Amino acid sequence: MSEDYKQMWSDLGLDLGAHDALLEVLGQGYQQIFLSQKNRPEGMAYFDFVMSEVHGLRIKELVDEKAAGRKIIGSYCVFVPEEIVLAANATLVGLCSGADFATEDVERLLPRNTCALIKSSFGFKLGKVCPYLESADMIVGENTCDGKKKAYESLGPLVDNLYVMDLPQVKSENGKALLKAEYLRFQAAVEKLTGVAITKDSLKAAIRTVNAKRAAIHRLLLLRKADPTPISGLDALLANQVFFYDNPARFTESVNKICDELEKRIDNGQGVFPAKTPRILVSGCPQAVPNWKLPMIVETAGAVIVGEESCVGERGTRNLTDESGETVDGMIDAIVDRHFKVDCAIFTPNPDRLAHIQQMVADYKADGVIHYGLQFCQPYLMESIPVEKALEDAQIPCLRIETDYSMEDLGQLTTRVEAFVEQLK
Repeated sequence: MSEDYKQMWSDLGLDLGAHDALLEVLGQGYQQIFLSQKNRPEGMAYFDFVMSEVHGLRIKELVDEKAAGRKIIGSYCVFVPEEIVLAANATLVGLCSGADFATEDVERLLPRNTCALIKSSFGFKLGKVCPYLESADMIVGENTCDGKKKAYESLGPLVDNLYVMDLPQVKSENGKALLKAEYLRFQAAVEKLTGVAITKDSLKAAIRTVNAKRAAIHRLLLLRKADPTPISGLDALLANQVFFYDNPARFTESVNKICDELEKRIDNGQGVFPAKTPRILVSGCPQAVPNWKLPMIVETAGAVIVGEESCVGERGTRNLTDESGETVDGMIDAIVDRHFKVDCAIFTPNPDRLAHIQQMVADYKADGVIHYGLQFCQPYLMESIPVEKALEDAQIPCLRIETDYSMEDLGQLTTRVEAFVEQLK
C-alpha cells in the first residue's frame, strides 16, 4: 500500500520515515491481535480492509473531497455534533490519539503526568504521523476536562485552525443553555469555513444520516447480549473505532450487513467463544485506535467482552436525535438534547453513568465489570472508586485498572485480569 500513497503523505507534510514505522507496528499488531482470532464473522473483512487502508484510501478520499471544494473537520470528542458538520457540506473525522508517539517532544510542551490521551494527540502532531490531522481544514478541541482545556492553549500554535468548544460541567438548565449557545457558535464557524448556510432540509438530512449510523452500531452492540456471543469484544470495539473515520453511509451499510450475519449466528446458536464463557463489561475511558491492549488481554485470558460503557461504545451511540423538528432552531434543540444525555465523567454530579453501568450489566448478563482508567485521567479515575463501591454493594465483581498506552505493564495487567476471570468462573 505505502508506495502508492507516498506522494500524498509527503504533500500532507508527514514524516515519511516515522509514518512508515508507525504503519509497520500497526500492521504487525493488527495481524497478531485481530487476524489471529478464530471463527470471526465474514463481515469483519470490511473492517479489516478499512484498517489496512485507514491512512491510505480513506485519506485519498478526504484529499479528493478537499480538491472538489469540500472542507474536512477533525475532532477528538463525541460532543462535536456531526449533524452540523454534514449539514454545511463538510466531513467530520476523528483524530489520532491511541498510542504513544514522540513522547520526548511532547514532554517539552506538556507535564509528564498528563493523561495519555492528550499526550498521544500531541505526539501524533509533533511526530507528523497523523494524515487526518494534516488533512483537516479545522481542528475542533473541546473543554471536557482541565487537562484538555489547558493543552489546547499549547496545541493552538501547532495547527492552522484550532476551534475550541466550551462544554457544560453540570446537567442543569444553565448547562443546557451553554451547550446550545456553543452549538450555535459552532454552526456559525462551520458555515463561515464552508461558505454554506445550513438549511432546515440540509440539517434534517444530516440528522437522518447520523442517526442511521448510530442506530446501526447500536444494533451491533445489542446483538452481544446473546450467549454465546456472536462477535468478540475486540471486533465490536474495532467497529466502534471505525465509526469515527469512515464515510457515514458506507459505514452504516457495512455494519447492518454484519448485523444480518450475526443474527443468523445467534439463530444457529453459533458464537466466537463457547456458551457460559465469563462475560465482562468494560467501563470508563474511551479506547481509540490502536489502543487494543486491554481487550486483547481479557479475551486471551478466557473471558469475552460483551459491552463497552464508553464514548467509543454505548455511551457514544446509545441515543438518537429526534428527527421531528421543522426549523433549524428546533433541530439544533434536538441535537442539544441528544448530546446532553451523554454521561461523560466531566459532569458533576454524574449519577446517570452509574445507573447506565448497572443497567448494562443486567442487559448484557455481564458476570463482572472492568473499570478502565487512563493514567492521569482525573474525571474517570475519580469516578472509579465510587463506581467500584456501588458495584460491590450490588454484588457485581469489579476490577479497577489504571494504565497507559505502553506495553510495559502487560505482564502485570495479564496477571490481574487472569485472576479476575478465574474469580468469575
